[in-house]
Amino acid sequence: MERNKKILSGLLVLLLVIIAFEYGFLSRQYKLFPYRYFKNLSPPVKEKKAGLRPVLRPMRKGRWHLSRDGIKNTELSDKDQKQLSKLKAVPYLSGYHAAPPRSGVTEYEKQYAYPGLNLCISGHTPGAYLMDMEGNILHRWGIEYKEVWPESDDLYENGYRTFWQRVHLFNNGDILAIFEGLGLVKLDRDSHLLWSYKGRCHHDLYVDKTGKIYVLTRREIAQRDELHLQGPILDDRITILSPQGKEIESISLIDCFLNSDYASVLDKMKRKGDVLHTNTVEIIEGDLSNNNHVFKQGQALVSIREINTIAVVDLEKQKISWALSGMWKGQHNPTLLKNGNILIFDNRGYQGKSKVIEFDPLTQKIIWSYRSTPENNFFSSTVGVSQRLPNGNTLITETDNGRAFEVMPDNKIVWEYINPYRAGEQKELIATLLDMIRISPNQISFLPKSAPSPDPD
Repeated sequence: MERNKKILSGLLVLLLVIIAFEYGFLSRQYKLFPYRYFKNLSPPVKEKKAGLRPVLRPMRKGRWHLSRDGIKNTELSDKDQKQLSKLKAVPYLSGYHAAPPRSGVTEYEKQYAYPGLNLCISGHTPGAYLMDMEGNILHRWGIEYKEVWPESDDLYENGYRTFWQRVHLFNNGDILAIFEGLGLVKLDRDSHLLWSYKGRCHHDLYVDKTGKIYVLTRREIAQRDELHLQGPILDDRITILSPQGKEIESISLIDCFLNSDYASVLDKMKRKGDVLHTNTVEIIEGDLSNNNHVFKQGQALVSIREINTIAVVDLEKQKISWALSGMWKGQHNPTLLKNGNILIFDNRGYQGKSKVIEFDPLTQKIIWSYRSTPENNFFSSTVGVSQRLPNGNTLITETDNGRAFEVMPDNKIVWEYINPYRAGEQKELIATLLDMIRISPNQISFLPKSAPSPDPD
């Protein structure tokens, strides 16, 4: 009798386990209770969509990052420190960066820094803010993804990764903003939506002197015989929009390589997934007298991270006219300077650390560089921006560490800003700083003479 009871108890437990397993499967499949609750609480998980690379779902809204080695928050317990160390093992996690003890403008030498306003994009919110050199916020823009596209699919239903990646500010206060991987919006100075373009826009945009908008987009390709694909890929494109947001043309970068003498560059490309990961587009305009006729007006300078290559695209002929690799790894934000050189953020090409270099595109000679030192640890595995200022200084955005700083030609730091936006129970997490652009005050007309300073979010 006792034995029969044990058998029945065992069978009952087994039956309950099977029922729980089946309900768990159905809950995940059909989003039954408590699917949504646990989905919001769960740590990052990998999701596959359309056969492409698994996507890490971040643990909190926005874009955050892991802590910089060597920074220890004294308010954290040993247990918390160990937990953060475990989190560091997760690749490209969009969250969780231990906050340094300082924040806001931490360095400002007025006699050396270039005066202006700073247009900032922080990963804590889908928005941007304009601040003065002392860190006072003068104006904000922002709009939620669901306000623009309420029919959004499940992947973005809770606002995950719906941050702004890049913006363009107009003189009158209107602003263009990329919802990363999703679309492009134009807002007025009061954040009212003027128009939207849902074309899987990503990473970067450029507005030329005629008002046309050049934005990076992507489409999925299932097969291309000449590429010998092993699965679906993302075909990065330069899409041209009218000032009103209407599509004029969309140009495949893969086609541009295949149509050119640089087709062999694609031999380095993976055969499925995000094979290019283009992260910069800049239209070549202005005085080209210092370029020895290498580049032409209207061509596009692009950065392609996955093959460690920068290239110039002839948009009329839809072919690559120049390409270069080997001097950087995982690079971002090449920009053509007035002297004919190129300034670029090299994310991982300096002994596993970052550097910013200015080089001659003809000779590949490095003219100037800023590198990590023991005194000033400098590294951003993702994103990263550099801007040459009119006084010869360089503004560098160290995205992953939520930091921007201005250096003189001799590498002296004369201005520094550390993102004040925090998360976590002990404010131990810092929002990444996706971009910072220094703007001359005479470039904008919408601010009052004495602009108010709104309280931080």
